[in-house]
Amino acid sequence: MTVLTDTYTLSNGVKIPQVGFGTWQIPEGQETYDSVSKALADGYRHIDTALAYGNEKSVGQAIRDSGIPRDEIFVTSKLPAETKSYEKALEDFDRTMKNLDLDYVDLYIIHAPWPWSKIGANYDKENKKVWKAMEEIYAGGRAKAIGVSNFAVHDLENIRADASVEPMVDQIQYYIGFTEPKITDYCKQHDMLVEAYSPLATGGVLNNDALETMAKKYNVSVAQLALRFVLQNGVLPLPKAVNPAHIADNAKLDFEISADDMKTLNAMPDAAPSHFHNPTQG
Repeated sequence: MTVLTDTYTLSNGVKIPQVGFGTWQIPEGQETYDSVSKALADGYRHIDTALAYGNEKSVGQAIRDSGIPRDEIFVTSKLPAETKSYEKALEDFDRTMKNLDLDYVDLYIIHAPWPWSKIGANYDKENKKVWKAMEEIYAGGRAKAIGVSNFAVHDLENIRADASVEPMVDQIQYYIGFTEPKITDYCKQHDMLVEAYSPLATGGVLNNDALETMAKKYNVSVAQLALRFVLQNGVLPLPKAVNPAHIADNAKLDFEISADDMKTLNAMPDAAPSHFHNPTQG
């Protein structure tokens, strides 16, 4: 077992590899295909995409061409944030499945509780209807687990109030100095796994002097330190990379940050203060 094949267990018993490979901002076509193929060849077994990324076809092709048995790869995709009706949710899921050309996804999540053009707006009623569609998708077996992304505590409580199936995951912005403690604590109390998107703050943490100093102590890169930090907090990192060396390096996380250094990292101010921050969270 390595850090890429070690797993967390979701509330329904599904095993999820504890490090994922993110594909946000990788264009559809050869770049996505090559990046996902490289990640799979390097041992990643958890691939994260979304309908909104526009690259599901290339992700699916790389998975199918990998020669790795389907049941050994954990695949996540996401319902667009703009989709806020029961009917459209089912329609968009079908689009995702057609794009990926796979029989099922391992995890399907709502990309955000509001459309991206209306961050912070209240879509409580709509989210309840969308969650019913998510439950139907789950019941049909084409998604082995369901969850959400960018949901604050209020948003989680809203859908949980009427849910027959609890969300199993909340994928949120999470990196050193921006760990969204209210959401993270709530999720842990209710058996939801927290996934960290942009765990390197889209590269924003890489030039932090304090992190550079600590990384040297462990003879690792700042990126490796930042990803290991996420793991040791019991959160699942989703690093994205297109450079083959970075893809490989992001998987080399078999070291241990000391308890004292974890305490220091957890107390650090925002390691990438200029990075975009979800204004509804923190």
